[in-house]
Amino acid sequence: MLKNIPNALTVLRFLLIPVIVIGCIEEKYIFAIVMLTISGLTDILDGTIARKFGLISDFGKLMDPLADKLTQISLLTTLFIKGIIPIWILAIVVIKEFCMVSGASFLYGKELVVSSKWYGKLATVLFYLAMVLSLLIENLESAMNKNLSVLKTTNSIIYYLAVITTIASLIMYIKAFYIQGYLKKDNKN
Repeated sequence: MLKNIPNALTVLRFLLIPVIVIGCIEEKYIFAIVMLTISGLTDILDGTIARKFGLISDFGKLMDPLADKLTQISLLTTLFIKGIIPIWILAIVVIKEFCMVSGASFLYGKELVVSSKWYGKLATVLFYLAMVLSLLIENLESAMNKNLSVLKTTNSIIYYLAVITTIASLIMYIKAFYIQGYLKKDNKN
């Protein structure tokens, strides 16, 4: 029973994606924030349980990061469609994730593994912070019928930082992949 908990939490995150998106579309921003928070907490919980009890599975290795990527891209797409963020933010994230998925597909079944690093996690945290702040601003603006330009400027800065760390993390992952690949080749000679 315990061995299925991390995977069940990962599946729950997939199920929460449309709930978060619909909450955002229907302008139930606080609800969307709560669902996004639950999704984030289940992400932390499933990883903690899997590592602590030795329940890391192939399903979890593949689906856990996929749930994160789909949650982030789905919400950013929704924010773009609603006119809250510009297309270039979404495009950078989609390109980065495409590169990461392509790299992971290439590495699948090989001895090379580039695992999640602090810089990738920092980029993700900054994006989640920016997305939650976007939803909060939308909620406050509609409730107060007022433009919150100071908060929007702060939010833009967080998005810029998230984009910069996303690009930097992609460069670092590519560097780690090549270094690890060259070290493996050198060890075989």
